[in-house]
Amino acid sequence: MRGMHIADCEIQADVGAIQAILNEVIANSTALYDYQPRTLEMVNAWVQQKRKQQWPLRGVYQSDGELLGFATFGPFRPQPAYKYTVEHSVYIHLAHRGKGVASALLQDLITLAQASERHVMIGCIDATNTASVRLHENLGFTHCGTIEQAGFKFGRWLDAAFYQKRLDTPQSPVDG
Repeated sequence: MRGMHIADCEIQADVGAIQAILNEVIANSTALYDYQPRTLEMVNAWVQQKRKQQWPLRGVYQSDGELLGFATFGPFRPQPAYKYTVEHSVYIHLAHRGKGVASALLQDLITLAQASERHVMIGCIDATNTASVRLHENLGFTHCGTIEQAGFKFGRWLDAAFYQKRLDTPQSPVDG
């Protein structure tokens, strides 16, 4: 990642770039099981909500400030017993895939999850997305199940594969 750095995404500066990355993924891949592009207002509200709830939203930036990709995590499920489990997402600009950006972002999220006393990270990956599967496996995630035909996009059924990584945290988990 020479000439690049990881930092918190900035709401005002990065919303347009986040929107462009998401919309390219929606239009051209099965990495997101969405059909419609996201408006700037939708992305802005999503980013504001991440900040309000203090969930990480991290980006890889070129030295000139260009956002190459971003990653985040948030609650896996709303019930309180899941408080130590998070589900993450990583999205990379088309021109910067395969250059280590996703790996750097996911490693950063793992560090942040440990620092915030999380125990399990979950990634839901389209089963045909071999690059993402390989990325997760290389960083110690293991396949923990597949929901067959969970989605339908581009005229075909999609299988959602779940990958998890258990962390050594928290030191002292508690109920409630």
